[in-house]
Amino acid sequence: MIIELSNFFNNPSLISLGPLNIQYYAVTWVLSAYFIYLFLKSHPIPKELGLSIDQINDLVFLYGLIFGAMAGGRIGYMFFYGTDQLINDPLSLFYIWQGGLSFHGGLAGVALSVFIYSKRFKVNFLRLTDSITLAMPIGLGLVRIGNFLNGELYGKATSGNWGFIFPTDPFGIPRHPSQLYEAFLEGIILFLILSFINKRTSKTGVISASFLIFYGLIRFFIEFFRQPDAHIGYVALEWMSMGQLLCLPMILVGFLLLKFSLKRL
Repeated sequence: MIIELSNFFNNPSLISLGPLNIQYYAVTWVLSAYFIYLFLKSHPIPKELGLSIDQINDLVFLYGLIFGAMAGGRIGYMFFYGTDQLINDPLSLFYIWQGGLSFHGGLAGVALSVFIYSKRFKVNFLRLTDSITLAMPIGLGLVRIGNFLNGELYGKATSGNWGFIFPTDPFGIPRHPSQLYEAFLEGIILFLILSFINKRTSKTGVISASFLIFYGLIRFFIEFFRQPDAHIGYVALEWMSMGQLLCLPMILVGFLLLKFSLKRL
């Protein structure tokens, strides 16, 4: 059965009150940060590091969400996916209302922001990232659901009876709901994998390394079902998307960090 989504589920605005538009995507970002905050507030690692509730609040909402994920995600998107636009109009970097956030850019932004945070409050950087990466699948799953409700980042055409027709698709053909694949694998499955590993090791850095490796592998796999960006297409070997290309150094860094972490006493 092919499912044709109504405009209700693909209207970027959840609520419109005059000039005020509350979008699905924005709601999922805020919910992501809130649930990650709740997770970290009750997790033993931030307590072990001596972080107060206010410090955890700053870590999640200021350093993680605003300075890290949003600023890093926007810069990463323009650098990886909007280079031509950025060259022609440098101010487009700040046109956040046009959309466009890159996970890999956001990850780099969060890593840098958390590193600055760790220096400011004199806490172990890798120990802190271990707790954050344990919580990140919560946010990843919610944001992918936001992508689905916005009718964006949809999958390739499919002849299967699970295909969705997105009103935002100019071709109006059944497509893989790749956003839901990602919500399930990057959200639920990745959370279970990291939780399983966390219960079996106390070595600092292993969880962070495992996140880089498993997210990279999952994302690389899902990209085979995801429609590549129309203005970029495939960037290598006639089949590799930009998302897959960016996952390769991520996986490599993950294995290097894992080797380093396992050698530590």
